[in-house]
Amino acid sequence: MKDYLDSFKLTGKTAVVCGGLGLLGKEVSKAFAQAGAQVIILDINEDEGKKFQMDLSRQNLVTEIISFDITDIYNINNNVQALFSEKGSIQIWVNLAYPRTKDWGKSLTDVNINSWQKNVDMHLNSYCLLTREVAELMKKKEILGTIINFASIYGVVGPDFEVYSGTSMTSDPTYAAIKGGIIAFCRHSASYYGKYGIRINCLCPGGILDSQNPVFIANYERRTPLRRLGRPEEVAMATLFLASDASSYITGATVMVDGGWTCI
Repeated sequence: MKDYLDSFKLTGKTAVVCGGLGLLGKEVSKAFAQAGAQVIILDINEDEGKKFQMDLSRQNLVTEIISFDITDIYNINNNVQALFSEKGSIQIWVNLAYPRTKDWGKSLTDVNINSWQKNVDMHLNSYCLLTREVAELMKKKEILGTIINFASIYGVVGPDFEVYSGTSMTSDPTYAAIKGGIIAFCRHSASYYGKYGIRINCLCPGGILDSQNPVFIANYERRTPLRRLGRPEEVAMATLFLASDASSYITGATVMVDGGWTCI
């Protein structure tokens, strides 16, 4: 009899989490470690990395943290190749870093071209280049791997600007362009690399609770069928599913973890 729960385990696999020290990255890294993977966190925040490792050690979980800047797009290929050379087989790769410029968060009419280009390079282009290079190395090493790219509900639907009413918040239009591009590239690359047994999927979180303005939270909860924002661990569980053999026949998918936001 098949052990279905065993399909969710990552024992014996190496998983890389780009941006693994962020709000969602920490939970994804923790979930992978609990599932038995050798977890490598790529991030630029070394101090936060040391603190996170100490927190995990209290739970008997071990991760390795490597300084890695995904916004250095002209060196992505060399940096990824060096990582594969050092670590050997990497079966799971997650792109969930959230790089952005200091002027991030402007309205559609206020974003300038320099900021737009910079953010597209840092976020969209880095994700695409990382996906291609990782998939190429998986193909070369004959690894039946999986790549998970984080997109967003705003890569699928337009924002409801009413949720920002009564706050200084808004939805940066560059974010929509970036996340929509990630989803489109995910489908393209999943189709291209499918014959090599490499799966590439997108995960799209909705709003995640993170000490936001209480007015925004109330507005958002009224708009969402489940009447609440999501929790980081709920995103981590969906990521674990896509990383595991439990999703072995899923590729090119856009998986919504949004409390029903996109169903209405």
